[in-house]
Amino acid sequence: MYKPGGTIAEALGRIQTKSYVLPAIQREFVWKPEQIERLFDSLMQGYPFGTFLFWKVEAPTGGKFKFYDFVLNYHQRDAAHCPEIGILHHQSVTAVLDGQQRLTALNIGLRGSMAIKQPNKWWTNPDAFPIRTLHLDLLASPTPDEDGVRYRFKFLDDGQVERDEKAHWFKVPNILGMKDGPAMLATLMERGLQGDALQGAYAILDRLHRVVHSHNLINYYEEEAQDLERVLNIFIRLNSGGTILSYSDLLLSVAVAQWTHVDARAEIHKLVDDLNRIGTGFALSQDFVLKAGLMLADIASVGFKVENFTTANMLALESNWPSIRSALVRTVELASSFGLNGQTLKADSALLPIAYYLYKRNAPANYVTHSQFANDREAIKDWLVKSIVKASGIWGSGLDTLLTALREVLQAAPGEAFPVEQLRQAMSQRGKSLTFEPAEIEDLLHLEYGDKRTFPLLSLLFPFVDLRNQFHVDHVYPISRFTPARLQKQGFSGADAEVMAQHANTLPNLQLLEGAINNEKKASLPTAWLSTHFPDSTSQVHYRTKHELGDLPADLEGFEAFYAARRDRLRKKLVDLLGGSVPVLVAAK
Repeated sequence: MYKPGGTIAEALGRIQTKSYVLPAIQREFVWKPEQIERLFDSLMQGYPFGTFLFWKVEAPTGGKFKFYDFVLNYHQRDAAHCPEIGILHHQSVTAVLDGQQRLTALNIGLRGSMAIKQPNKWWTNPDAFPIRTLHLDLLASPTPDEDGVRYRFKFLDDGQVERDEKAHWFKVPNILGMKDGPAMLATLMERGLQGDALQGAYAILDRLHRVVHSHNLINYYEEEAQDLERVLNIFIRLNSGGTILSYSDLLLSVAVAQWTHVDARAEIHKLVDDLNRIGTGFALSQDFVLKAGLMLADIASVGFKVENFTTANMLALESNWPSIRSALVRTVELASSFGLNGQTLKADSALLPIAYYLYKRNAPANYVTHSQFANDREAIKDWLVKSIVKASGIWGSGLDTLLTALREVLQAAPGEAFPVEQLRQAMSQRGKSLTFEPAEIEDLLHLEYGDKRTFPLLSLLFPFVDLRNQFHVDHVYPISRFTPARLQKQGFSGADAEVMAQHANTLPNLQLLEGAINNEKKASLPTAWLSTHFPDSTSQVHYRTKHELGDLPADLEGFEAFYAARRDRLRKKLVDLLGGSVPVLVAAK
């Protein structure tokens, strides 16, 4: 039987006093800002809010388990996890089994903030995560847009609010302490609104106030049993029937409930965070860590399947956790030493066989740096790069079957050296060959700047580059000089300018350049930059030879000849590295 739970404001009050809490089996908050904005629009339009499933936890039961608070000020890098409350002694609480995402969205929208990484900024840059609060445009047209959105909610920072002169943004958290009626009207008048604008703004704000303070929108079903097994069963049945909860979330939920000595939730989330802070930053997920756990703990299948969530498997994962953790850290450190990061690692799953190998051989902390392991590291890098630059995709369909087969190869190998050839054979048997056909090599020559495969491919072509330093993919001839306007101003036809701009952004015009040097180079033409950076001609020739640059025209008149010549040299080099034969091609016009 469903029960009335009052207003949104009352529910937020219970969250604030920690009367509503999250059990350890709950997953993390995963909604995006756009989903929260859409939720508030739905509430304003009077759409059904949905019911909740609560667990009434009596004081004796509450003292046996850990509980978590709701996220308030979400920060994608620094505060993405639910804060731990700990064990609640002598206190009864209501644990939310279903409805966490909606309640957290309300908590953030009405009391907190969100800080999401902005595109094209490094994770290590504090400015990449502007703090934004939910706002409502009181002057927006009430006409629904093509998606049916009627009310304009938006997460904005102070600077965005100030710059938007066409809107009248109201900070949504202010509604909690605002009185309705005359006081609300006076507040709007103080903002300079009058006439029709005042009337429209008042209608919108009054509706928001009633949605938050007056409408009894919270309805719930309450489970009163104090048996954790029953509650866990309800939780899994509730969430495994659809896409509401991923299987990795279920695995984490069961691990949290069944690990006896280690706090699974805290450990796994901390490991994800630690891995993503290595080097210049990765974007590895909970799914990656949990799949690694299944693989490294030698659980029968590495897939997120219900039959893998047994108590015995979870205890095996717990008992091996320190070694699994160490192997994953070594693996990501190794990937970072190859110059990879979240922006250049196309397939996270490619790291899992490496992690299993390092786990099996109990790789020491100095594995990534000691000369003793240099040949082994080079073999791993060669295999990894080839597997992630494959256009057909090694790490896509049939992933769990492939990973299980590769684990069998690694189990049978002596463990003294990375078994590249055996892995290649196993992959080939499953239609995942690491041999590159001529057409595939030709496709690689057309990789563009920004493609996740471009950096690793350049690292394979030019292995002498010390990728432990921060290297950028750089345009040999700066891309800023290839705008249609600039090219046509220099006398190139529109058609020629289009072709040149396309060529300038592909592999034959790309190189790896140390970050600091790339910043100095900026828009310099290569001949001018080389003269500045390498004062003597011998050094210039050495650099051009190493990077397969050949003759460098002083201006863009000779760019197409440079492009074609370097493309041919890179093609031959790729054939030597990846296999296949040099295709006979008609010169591009």
